[in-house]
Amino acid sequence: MHTANVSTPPDAIYAALDAWVDAHFDDEVRFLQALIQVPTDTPPGNNAPHAERTAELLADFGFVAEKHPVSQDEVLAAGLESITNLVVRRTYGPGPTVLLNAHGDVVPPGEGWTKNPYGGEIDNGFIYGRASAVSKCDFASYTFAVRALEAVVRPSHGSVELLFTYDEEFGGELGPAWLLKNKVIKPDLMVAAGFSYQVVTAHNGCLQMQVTVHGKQAHAAIPQSGVDALQGAVKILNALYAQNTLYQQVTSQVTGITHPYLNVGTIEGGTNTNVVPGRVSFKLDRRMIPEENPAEVEATLRAVIAQAAAESPGITVDIQRILLANALRPLPGNQPLVAAIQKHGEAVFGEPIPAMGTPLYTDVRLFCEAGIPGVIYGAGPRTVLESGAKRADERLDLNDLRRATKVMARSLVDWLSAKPSA
Repeated sequence: MHTANVSTPPDAIYAALDAWVDAHFDDEVRFLQALIQVPTDTPPGNNAPHAERTAELLADFGFVAEKHPVSQDEVLAAGLESITNLVVRRTYGPGPTVLLNAHGDVVPPGEGWTKNPYGGEIDNGFIYGRASAVSKCDFASYTFAVRALEAVVRPSHGSVELLFTYDEEFGGELGPAWLLKNKVIKPDLMVAAGFSYQVVTAHNGCLQMQVTVHGKQAHAAIPQSGVDALQGAVKILNALYAQNTLYQQVTSQVTGITHPYLNVGTIEGGTNTNVVPGRVSFKLDRRMIPEENPAEVEATLRAVIAQAAAESPGITVDIQRILLANALRPLPGNQPLVAAIQKHGEAVFGEPIPAMGTPLYTDVRLFCEAGIPGVIYGAGPRTVLESGAKRADERLDLNDLRRATKVMARSLVDWLSAKPSA
């Protein structure tokens, strides 16, 4: 592999980067398989072991990973077990610092798998496993993009930082937010794990709450001596689902985002079949479009719940906010990020790469709230549904991994210098 020099035309540099990625792609796939094979189910969130394994794998490439463990008190308070954030700093000279952030935590596998969730099995051009598409794949795409950059271009300007975190599923407060607060990182630009066919510049916000409905437990043979918490919860749930229908009449102006919506994800309560339930608890997830005000959304939901509860004599309700993730609104400084990804994405994928919003919520909002322009881009299919993320048989097309790595390597050249250089 020839190293580029100051006289090498940009197109030749990009072609050389592509060739390096192709030549080392089997290594990249093995790297991703090793990452999939260490579980990071969150909950329970015992994710420090994965960070240790990742650091070992990175050391094989000559990358020193700084380990930033979060205190056990903070981790337990967040409902997790262990977190060690990893930062790899590659400094080449004066210039901007570009941070690439992927998260290793993921929801538990659940039921219905035909492949081993932790196997990293390859079948018909796809790699299978929990977090194969969201977002251990971008541990691989980002790492190998930086390796390609250093092998081919040997940059002399700017810095790249790889950031691997482990609490995105719980909101990012002990990952990016913790690192920003403690001034461990302070990049000029950042990219976070995403999918390959669009660059995402905006996303929904998310409000999660736990609602606990209290009644009075009683023997089922004399139900009138109790107050049925489940009947009270049903009235509240019906009121919430009625709100969900109304949300369909609200439309976001951001391409890729439709309307607000609400989901009740878990419900539990009661003690036995022959007992009137005295307590029922459920957790709800309210997705907020960028145009909405989170404080108003929460106040409205609390009012709807209180009004529905008031219709059931003897029922009281506790409402606890679990998570408030603000929407991502693009910062003006994100244009260099968008322009490079669109240019190289079209060249590598052979089709236009739109800039758009997504109904997901991510860690990127934390960077933008800190004034750091960021976008979402990485290895993956066109949609979350295609990837199987959070469902059985999550998978990634290895062609998408290969091409996303090339796009990232090419883009890094542009971001670290006004023009490709030695």
